[in-house]
Amino acid sequence: MRRLIFEPEHEQFRETARAFMQAEVAPNIEKWREQGMVDREVYQKAGQAGLLCTWADEKHGGAGVDDFRFEQVIIEENMRHGDIGFYINLHSDLVAPYIAKLGSEAQKDRFMPGIVSGETILAVAMTEPSTGSDLAAMRTSAVRREGGWVLNGAKTYISNGLLADLVVVAARTDPTTRHGISLFVVERGMPGFERGRRLSKMGLKSQDTAELFFNDVEVPEENLLGQEGQGFRYLAELLVQERLVAAIGFMATAQTAFDLTLEYVKERQAFGRPIGAFQNTRFKMAEMRTRLDAAQVFIDQCVLLLNARQLAAHEAAECKLLASEVEAWVMDECVQLHGGAGYMDEYRISRMYTDARISRIFAGTSEIMKEIVGRSIGLDERKMPTPAQSA
Repeated sequence: MRRLIFEPEHEQFRETARAFMQAEVAPNIEKWREQGMVDREVYQKAGQAGLLCTWADEKHGGAGVDDFRFEQVIIEENMRHGDIGFYINLHSDLVAPYIAKLGSEAQKDRFMPGIVSGETILAVAMTEPSTGSDLAAMRTSAVRREGGWVLNGAKTYISNGLLADLVVVAARTDPTTRHGISLFVVERGMPGFERGRRLSKMGLKSQDTAELFFNDVEVPEENLLGQEGQGFRYLAELLVQERLVAAIGFMATAQTAFDLTLEYVKERQAFGRPIGAFQNTRFKMAEMRTRLDAAQVFIDQCVLLLNARQLAAHEAAECKLLASEVEAWVMDECVQLHGGAGYMDEYRISRMYTDARISRIFAGTSEIMKEIVGRSIGLDERKMPTPAQSA
């Protein structure tokens, strides 16, 4: 499909991003899957290539480009020609914005240069063992002490949990209200900050996911991110971009799965002819092509809305919901069209299928996305009259 969202400079940048992924990421995929994480050096190389935080201020080493389409290009090329376990999108587009948007000038001057160069790898710690998507039920706490805070608690399912040098940690600072949460920057090496085991997952084998523990971690006052007690609002605001970032990645992997399958059905023979010559295959591929193109147009429009500072929370939820559900359907259809080969890990489509299962869960489950969208159209049970009230 022709995409009118990109200008010539974006396509030129795409060539740079694609060349990097093919040269520095793709050759290491099998090694990274076996060791359960990518090498730290790939972040440094990405920084040297200008692929980390293109939006960052020039004084911190960034390009200062206020155009999310460049980040979209990087995400798409990593999904197509790199490796889904290389969480460059988490680093640049999910966590770094917490520092850049909420941090003081001193915090930005201290942290952003290393973030942009790739010397400092990022993670964000929200999810807890017993809370899941219910951030208001968070138990990790930070108690004020002279000169700072004392942090206690545990987080789980933390992407980049082992590699991360800086972790943005959400903790309860006001036990009297469900939304009394603040954000802190916890640094590698702080006494009491410990990494747990690397968690074994169904997919994303090269992405390190871990447990994090905070045992009387003394966090200095200057590592409080933003205003005390405003963490819940910050998380909600930045989840808008996070969900769009996720949707961009889902769509890129779905498009890649389609391309792999199209090539396969043209070559694979059955009953003396390519399986792509059968009507069922043509119809399946045609339906996938149509849904992929329609979803891509919506995602591209949401990127433009984000650029214009007009992307609403419910639109980002729609985007994430649609992309993750289309991706899941496409992956299933593509595995089916591969037949027995689709079940073999030596074929990329098999690995993509298991990698994609998380898409309908992280950054908010499909069920949560439906709640957000439903409430946005006036179907909020908290505000709708009960039968008794209506009478």
